[in-house]
Amino acid sequence: MKVGFVGLGLMGRPMAENLRKAGHELFLTSRSGVPQDMQGDGMTACANAAEVAGKADVVITMVPDTPDVEKVLFGENGIADGLSKGKLVIDMSSISPVATNGFAKRIAELGCGYVDAPVSGGDIGAKAATLTIMVGADEADFERAKPLFEAMGKTITLVGPVGSGQTCKVANQIIVALNIEAVSEALVFASKAGADPVRVRQALMGGFANSRVLEVHAERMINRTFKPGFRTGLHMKDLEVALSNARALGVALPGTALAQQLFNSCVAAGEIDEDDSIMCKAIERLSGHEITKKD
Repeated sequence: MKVGFVGLGLMGRPMAENLRKAGHELFLTSRSGVPQDMQGDGMTACANAAEVAGKADVVITMVPDTPDVEKVLFGENGIADGLSKGKLVIDMSSISPVATNGFAKRIAELGCGYVDAPVSGGDIGAKAATLTIMVGADEADFERAKPLFEAMGKTITLVGPVGSGQTCKVANQIIVALNIEAVSEALVFASKAGADPVRVRQALMGGFANSRVLEVHAERMINRTFKPGFRTGLHMKDLEVALSNARALGVALPGTALAQQLFNSCVAAGEIDEDDSIMCKAIERLSGHEITKKD
């Protein structure tokens, strides 16, 4: 397919590269510019999102937040300016489900399809093309987009109509945040009690407590390697979406509120751009103890 891709950050770049590996022709733009090594060989840099939409049949967006999606869709030289009837817009960002429904309606008025397809799996999954992709779309648009999803992900689920993908992603981020909090507490507890957190993690991975967070984030906590796979600031943004939508729905999310406050304390400590596993430092500061490996 002729595929436009808007947003070539930590996640977007490897996702776009995997689309090219699958044989799709790419038209690219990004706020920070298109890297030189992504120009040529079936990849074309464009001046703006409108140019991308004009040249591509399907346009994918992968940007940080709801206002960013609105800007690349409907701002000056946005995607909407370059669309013609019958094209398909796929937003793979993680944003508000309510806003998503509004964006989809505006795109539909232009005679085009809209799919929301946020992802989970971090930069590791983006590079390995093993992302979990949660899709909100009608059946026809989903089938049209599916070959592209298969080039970027491993677990692809049509959750329901437009907006359902974003709702599912919010649920995902709630679970991940609370799991990070639980793993942080467990490792701080084990370390302070004198056990080797390396061996504690190894033992827990063989039991019912195992999870991807225990596998990936716990290793980062133990080794003190907080280079972002998924930035704390972005996870905070996702939890704010969860909490604001919960208020509108009248749903109680006490654990999510706690996780958000722990992230807030990390931001206050200057850790907004660190990996979200940095939450362990909030627990460490409250406990007066840092997770420490045995010699």
